Amino acid sequence: MKKSEWSDRELEELLMQMPKIKDHRNPRDIYQTLSLKRRKTKTWLLPGLATAAALFLFFILVPKLMDGANSSSDKKAEMTSFNTEIKDAAQKKNSTFALDKGDSSSKENAISGTPKNEVMSTSTIKTAIYSDDVGNGKVLTYWIPDPQGQILIPVSTVIAKSDKESWLTLFNENMANLKEEEWGLTDFYPLNGTMSMNSDNTTIQVDVPLNHQYGQGSTNETSFINVINKDISSNSDIKKVKFSTNGEPGIELGNFGNKQELDINVAKKHGFFFYLPTGSDVPFLAPSTTTYSDINKALDAMKTDQTELGLTGSLSPLLPISNVSITDKTLVLSFKGNTNLQDNQMTVFAFEALLLTAKDFGLEKVVVKDSPIMQLGPFDLTKENQVPVAPNLRLIQ
Repeated sequence: MKKSEWSDRELEELLMQMPKIKDHRNPRDIYQTLSLKRRKTKTWLLPGLATAAALFLFFILVPKLMDGANSSSDKKAEMTSFNTEIKDAAQKKNSTFALDKGDSSSKENAISGTPKNEVMSTSTIKTAIYSDDVGNGKVLTYWIPDPQGQILIPVSTVIAKSDKESWLTLFNENMANLKEEEWGLTDFYPLNGTMSMNSDNTTIQVDVPLNHQYGQGSTNETSFINVINKDISSNSDIKKVKFSTNGEPGIELGNFGNKQELDINVAKKHGFFFYLPTGSDVPFLAPSTTTYSDINKALDAMKTDQTELGLTGSLSPLLPISNVSITDKTLVLSFKGNTNLQDNQMTVFAFEALLLTAKDFGLEKVVVKDSPIMQLGPFDLTKENQVPVAPNLRLIQ
């Protein structure tokens, strides 16, 4: 701003030359008038300023609040979708595996069939059933043909045990709950017929209807006989089966002719391989179709594939295996020299195949020496490990 060129003295003289102004009002009236104006100014100004400030804040904050609300809504929808996906994944995974090490809630879920809502641990898991997993439940094993009818896959489950019901009653009640096609196997159960215990409790009667399908082709015939044999031998000590058709003795099975009876054959000494159904990342642990004279020959066979049967060698993650011996129903072996042994899911599967093979040879424990790792998923390799009760746990209830 330009500085004034007037001096103070000149300003005083200029003001003195201006005409005088007189106000004849009483000073009190002047004061009251000024006070009233001041009050009116305040009364009008404050609400106006408040309104202006409110409008100003409104226009500034509303877009942000709307963006925030939209963002919150989007995030809520996103989290709902995410939680749904996680829950579905957890339920799917739980229905496939179920038991994690030391997870009591998983053990309860295996018996009740109720899936967990929480996301399962990403750590490696066991897929067979072990003695600590059974609790007060009852283990049932069903043998299911693969889609080509070449091999039988054992699938086991744990159900609530009833003192009033026999194993056969429980077996019959639960076979309709099997999810064979979902698991990548043949839709075989429930059986087209009935299974009942004879009065002497030493023989099972299998009765089929006149229109049964089990005599239609050699694959159906063989699968039917083998399934009956495996189902009974895996779940009981029964040694004989009698067949009937619509209440009449015998069953027509083409290549077998009119079959009246079946002596249950408890076949052991198999090696366990991987069987991977189409579209699945989780292999079943399946026994070989042949038996071996000793466990060393079984372990050697398990190193390679049996492609003609769709079986894959199961021991690759554990190799080399050396110094195999048996002491007091315990398999003792060494992983010495295996510098690639890793604590991952495929190695756990391989170790379970080893445990199941040991069980099939009548052994109860496995001891590992000279292992480059001390812990393999749920298995402590510094201690002896019990063989499983049954392979391939799946929930059906």
